[in-house]
Amino acid sequence: MDASLEKIADPMLAEMGKNLKEAMKMLEDSQRRTEEENGKKLVSGDIPGPLQGRIQNIGEQGHMALLGHSLGAYISTLDKEKLRKLTTRILSDTTLWLCRIFRYENGCAYFHEEEREGLAKICRLAIHSRYEDFVVDGFNVLYNKKPVIYLSAAARPGLGQYLCNQLGLPFPCLCRVPCNTMFGSQHQMDVAFLEKLIKDDVERGRLPLLLVANAGTAAVGHTDKIGRLKELCEQYGIWLHVEGVNLATLALGYVSSSVLAATKCDSMTMTPGPWLGLPAVPAVTLYKHDDPALTLVAGLTSNKPADKLRALPLWLSLQYLGLDGIVERIKHACQLSQRLQESLKKVNYIKILVEDELSSPVVVFRFFQELPGSDPVFKAVPAPNMTPSAVGRERHSCDALNRWLGEQLKQLVPASGLTVMDLEADGTCVRFSPLMTAAVLGTRGEDVDQLVACIQSKLPVLSCTLQLREEFKQEVEGTAGLLYVDDPNWPGIGVVRYEHANDDKSTLKSDPEGEKIHAGLVKKLNELESDLTFKIGPEYKSMKSCLYVGMASDDIDVAELVETIAATAREIEENSRLLENMTEVVRKGIQEAQVELQKANEERLLEEGVLRQIPVVGSVLNWFSPVQALQKGRTFNLTAGCLESTEPIYVYKAQGAGVTPPPTPSGTRTKQRLPGQKPFKRSLRGSDALSETSSVSHIEDLEKVEHLSGGPEQMTLEASSTEGHPGAPSPRHADQTEALKKGALRPEVDHPQVEGLESLR
Repeated sequence: MDASLEKIADPMLAEMGKNLKEAMKMLEDSQRRTEEENGKKLVSGDIPGPLQGRIQNIGEQGHMALLGHSLGAYISTLDKEKLRKLTTRILSDTTLWLCRIFRYENGCAYFHEEEREGLAKICRLAIHSRYEDFVVDGFNVLYNKKPVIYLSAAARPGLGQYLCNQLGLPFPCLCRVPCNTMFGSQHQMDVAFLEKLIKDDVERGRLPLLLVANAGTAAVGHTDKIGRLKELCEQYGIWLHVEGVNLATLALGYVSSSVLAATKCDSMTMTPGPWLGLPAVPAVTLYKHDDPALTLVAGLTSNKPADKLRALPLWLSLQYLGLDGIVERIKHACQLSQRLQESLKKVNYIKILVEDELSSPVVVFRFFQELPGSDPVFKAVPAPNMTPSAVGRERHSCDALNRWLGEQLKQLVPASGLTVMDLEADGTCVRFSPLMTAAVLGTRGEDVDQLVACIQSKLPVLSCTLQLREEFKQEVEGTAGLLYVDDPNWPGIGVVRYEHANDDKSTLKSDPEGEKIHAGLVKKLNELESDLTFKIGPEYKSMKSCLYVGMASDDIDVAELVETIAATAREIEENSRLLENMTEVVRKGIQEAQVELQKANEERLLEEGVLRQIPVVGSVLNWFSPVQALQKGRTFNLTAGCLESTEPIYVYKAQGAGVTPPPTPSGTRTKQRLPGQKPFKRSLRGSDALSETSSVSHIEDLEKVEHLSGGPEQMTLEASSTEGHPGAPSPRHADQTEALKKGALRPEVDHPQVEGLESLR
């Protein structure tokens, strides 16, 4: 590394290179000592202090890039002549290396921090090149002949607005070119339609200025037909600018023809920082132009040494990695993409959106619904006879499931660097772009295999949930008191709301009583320890509370689930109303008791007379003639809700039994389950998990246990109820029943079977 510096015949620069080499040696020695002291290898990006463990793994090449910023500050203290020589050499070397690595011959480079800044400078250069009097007349030249900038519909969001703000152009100067609709990829620019737009602008007196093409769109990594676009731009004198992640493949030995055509464009923007895992490295815009004066006016070149020093971190990193290291990193990322793409082709119900571009380092996939006839679980992709509302519901359901799948995969395999995105044509998808993340996260082939395994493990959950959604909706709509809520963002079985007696359906405001009922409902349902998860949240487009039923990992008895939800909600509402009614009854009872006690005191005064109320006279009179009066009081019966006299208590020394309290309302359907069977599971009668013989005998044993557990009373009732019927049992059966009642007869079974039945019981 210091050999390049020593080529400049200056002792100061040679000394600086020597100091840089010593600094790297000290850094490596310090890291090695730390590893030996701790007994384990620390993340190379860790630094002591409060940031330790919170900085991503940047590697040694990352340290070189960071060191370049510090070295730039050190170099800026040199005298002007030495600084000019050094910065010019660094800039020219970096530009030459990038042009050779990415096959862009005789190009110039502009280094910038903001990724879109290079395109804005290129637009300025194109304006100065096409409008010769722009420097003198300014906007008047543009007003007479408005420039037009063509952007693809698949371009990065906000790119056109950014260009207009930077250039001071009105938004009508932008022309959005649609993508293919009939032939080719839906994410590639429609070349025929673009040519039609250019002809229309020329006829209207406008000037086609610049076209932005994609070599790997920001969303799915598709590449436009750059060769055809280049011919069209040469025909109408339009500046062609190319950007995209697929430009990194230009460094490989084999490059697809569509990407290789980008080497003939007028300019291109690249981001080597994410590609190579280099932090704080600027983006680079390579361009071809012969007039240095115009490039200076456009801001692509500068005479300030500080601007030239932007290339120093990249200059150090490129020397550290070398050509082999750069190619190896890009090749590794492309191999990860191809490995995932080949593996996903073997997975059912997963659709890949970039199958036609094998060289693309981006893989975009989603969970989808198969065509009819292949599997009864899955419905068709919007069929012609489906209503628009049904099509929208199917689309939202798939989007919610794919969003859940992406979030789960990001948590299970964090080294994959997955992102979840929404596409206008395909809906919610999951993107794997190792070229932008693998170098930083350290993604390996084992991580890709783990990712595929996680996808396969989540498919049964997705398919089961998708199968039960429509059944859940029908059950809820057929159950009184429940309202089905169509929330497109919920990936679970569905959303339901319980409509209590005081629920105001005409308003969307929050309902405190409903919130209380749903909170208790969620608590009780989660206590059942089923495989389902229940949550509470506001209704979609409303503030009312709802019950959200989560994903289903196994076959669920939806009828039992819905009935349990309705019965539990009714029970909570009845208990709440009973408590409120009891509170009102107690309050009225207390008021009535106060009135009764006041009347009793007045009656006692009339019976005893006035003399007995005088303090001294009353005591003497009571001594000679005591009053024989019964103690009277009032007791409040909570069960009956009325006042009763306490006279029986004092007379009989016992409180009355009162009215028998009503039984606690319980609407949940009690379903006899086999040992270990969780709630809401379907019966084993239709299960394939057990054999036919074992399952039948198991259920027969369970029915025997239920028959015996009914007690002698149940047997007696059964025996008496069958008399007089055509199929009534013989008297011998009646005698056995009577003997069972007395405890003298036992079931005629062997002892092992009795023990088995007792265990089942």
